[in-house]
Amino acid sequence: MSIEHILAAVRRLDGALVLVPGPGSGFPPLAHGDAFFFYAPDGEVPAHTQPYGTLLTKDYPGDSSSRLDASGRYRVNAHVGRTAARRHTPADPAATDVFFPHPLYGAQGWVSVVNPGPRTTDALLGLLRTAHEAARARYERRAGPR
Repeated sequence: MSIEHILAAVRRLDGALVLVPGPGSGFPPLAHGDAFFFYAPDGEVPAHTQPYGTLLTKDYPGDSSSRLDASGRYRVNAHVGRTAARRHTPADPAATDVFFPHPLYGAQGWVSVVNPGPRTTDALLGLLRTAHEAARARYERRAGPR
């Protein structure tokens, strides 16, 4: 599965905002080229809200176990909740096409997959849809009754 395929699948979700910072975006250079997934029906990055998913193309300080600095590697992360995250057994965070708890945020309910392929593609897209719907529900709760 290509990066473009994942980004297109998330963009098709109702109310999805896929933020890919670049030069001049006001975001730190480290974030340039990575993608952050939000539920944002108005198309604006929500204030005080974390993304429900990310696609990282490089190592970050303190998070290099997936070896994303190697050519052609990327990792997709989805916030699925603690209960769902417990279903994914720990694995080598550098292994490809397998789910594992996020190297830093697994205890907070995040799962990851490096270079999704035939074993993980369908499940990954399902997890991203579920994370999107959970973000929508949080958004609607915060908005209150109308």
